[in-house]
Amino acid sequence: MNLLIIKMTSLGDVVHMLPALTEAASRVPGLRADWVVEEGFAAIPGWHPAVGRVIPSALRRWRRGLGKGGTWAEMAAELATFRRAIQAERYDLVLDAQGLIKSALVARLAHGPRAGLARGSARESLACLAYARRYPAPRELHAITRNRLLTAQALGYPMGGEDDLRYGLTAPAPFQLAGLATDYMVCLHGTARAEKEYPEHDWAALLARIAALGLGVALPWGNEREKARAERLAATLPTAVVLPRLGLSELGGLIAAARGVIGVDTGLMHLAAAFRKPGIGLYPATPPARFGVYAEADAPALINLSRPDELAPEAVVRVFETLFGDGGASKTSGYAIKPLTRPTAITP
Repeated sequence: MNLLIIKMTSLGDVVHMLPALTEAASRVPGLRADWVVEEGFAAIPGWHPAVGRVIPSALRRWRRGLGKGGTWAEMAAELATFRRAIQAERYDLVLDAQGLIKSALVARLAHGPRAGLARGSARESLACLAYARRYPAPRELHAITRNRLLTAQALGYPMGGEDDLRYGLTAPAPFQLAGLATDYMVCLHGTARAEKEYPEHDWAALLARIAALGLGVALPWGNEREKARAERLAATLPTAVVLPRLGLSELGGLIAAARGVIGVDTGLMHLAAAFRKPGIGLYPATPPARFGVYAEADAPALINLSRPDELAPEAVVRVFETLFGDGGASKTSGYAIKPLTRPTAITP
């Protein structure tokens, strides 16, 4: 079976597609997948053993370049290269798991029967016109479950239960950074929307407790505003390091080697789940039932906190001490706060 997956953005959405591919590879003999993805996220499908070719798209960069002098010829050449890459093979199925007009247009470039989300399940209903086969995946389900359900229906097998969920990634090589303790936490304070942020003064209280336990603190950033916040947080913590600007491969290696991760609703939190890292997700604005970090059944605990009482600094510190305060591996059971509720098995 030669499958083309179209899941281009964002980082978290790309990670959420991985369990669907892992399950498909275990259910469909000889399955091989190529994957169309935005160039900035191309490392992620490349870490999955069922992926043959990663076909990078530069739609975001091309869109930003519109109207700028001297870029049209370069864009045309890159578009031609992209088209040749996506048309290099004929696929048994072209699966658009994005459900957007832009992804549907990309699907139409490929050679092979097209499938995707049904009207009411796709984020942009016009995208459904590009598909010969359309399948429902209720939008109130967690994004991982929606991807698994769509893929199972498109390939003709029953979706497994929660214990079957596997991201399937091969972790990248650890990334070593000068000045960072060998035993450290990655603290993801940056996110795309301001309402999803955790208050800076609450971060300061939490990081002080992490430092008091002798753990290093790694503070990534994605823009100048986040960099300035990271520098303020690190200013009074001798074990904190503000990271340089890193690519996704380096960040992946840094997360994979960490003791654990604490962060807001951002794609790197979901990547940490794929690497089976323990930690805490802070969700002041988005519902964890749909967007929370989702651990494999036998992985160390990932706790999603969203209620105001759960997000109070002293409450988060208690959760952190329960998971990491004993100096050993995080606990997977016996904890009072319930992690993300998992969906039950659904048969298409």
